[in-house]
Amino acid sequence: MKVEGFVASLRNAETIEQLFELLEKKGAPIAELDGEKFLIVVEGDFEGLKFWTEINGKKANMALGDAMLNSASFPFKCKKPYTGGNVIFVKAGDIESEEFLIAYKSEGITKAFHVKGEEVEKIEATKYGELLDKMPEFKVKAFSEEQMDMMGAFFG
Repeated sequence: MKVEGFVASLRNAETIEQLFELLEKKGAPIAELDGEKFLIVVEGDFEGLKFWTEINGKKANMALGDAMLNSASFPFKCKKPYTGGNVIFVKAGDIESEEFLIAYKSEGITKAFHVKGEEVEKIEATKYGELLDKMPEFKVKAFSEEQMDMMGAFFG
């Protein structure tokens, strides 16, 4: 599947639950797109109700840190007015952690997964909570010092 097709398919969601189901059906949390594997992160708003992605219990933007700059992000809209967000594609090859938890969350909704090497297991919210303290630190490659210096020169 192509990245564009993946993003376009999210348009069909009419509820947050449907959005999370679509993500899972398309292979999330680790989906193969254009021949490369990506960690799929979403965040946004559904008629005023926020949704987000957590990695090892932290909001994804905090867990990813500088690596967010090295990821591709695409806005998406859903069928209903005032709904949509961003889908962020993090190259799986940039993830240094062998094991981590990922959860798509909203008020009263948790769709959680345990990633260990190449294996992805869907888990219940209670198991997600139990495993949080047992996870190693989530690490993903960020920009090198040299790349950051070049960006600083570019952005002034």
